[in-house]
Amino acid sequence: MFRHSIPSRKLAAHIARGGLIAYPTESCYGLGCDPRNRRAVQRLLKIKGRPQRKGQILIAGRFEQLASYLRPLTPVQQEKLRNGGAQAVTFLMPARPDCPRWLRGMHDTQAVRITAHPQAAALCNALDMALVSTSANHSGDKPARSYVDCLRRFGGQALVLPGRVGKRRRPSSIRDWASGKILRN
Repeated sequence: MFRHSIPSRKLAAHIARGGLIAYPTESCYGLGCDPRNRRAVQRLLKIKGRPQRKGQILIAGRFEQLASYLRPLTPVQQEKLRNGGAQAVTFLMPARPDCPRWLRGMHDTQAVRITAHPQAAALCNALDMALVSTSANHSGDKPARSYVDCLRRFGGQALVLPGRVGKRRRPSSIRDWASGKILRN
């Protein structure tokens, strides 16, 4: 069970209604929502000032939460994805043809990470789903790194969960799955 001041059933109801949440990740607070809810994703993009065409990152606590967005993977490939999450690597992976454009933007890939951050992973596991995960900031600003800062910036627009950000100073690396090329370090 995800431990915080909000019961899991209330958190799940908030997400199911299209609510936005803010939560700690490896390097900063993240803003997230149900990736299956187009309105929630569009609201999140509007709050951030981020264009849809860029696509969104999905985080998960385990591979099964990402499987419906990606082309099938072998067990060896699933293990590679899990190991990358422990190093805070986000992979651009071949998306299933039915993966929504509001998630992948103008790409044929979907950005995904199995997070090693204990609270973010526990959150995904408590909700039993992947989450859209973008840094808690307005486009071009520095991301929020504390509960108080995130609450000040987004408290009226997202349910901010208390917790500690990981020790990373930079956002996750982004790596192309097929070529291994690092696109953001």
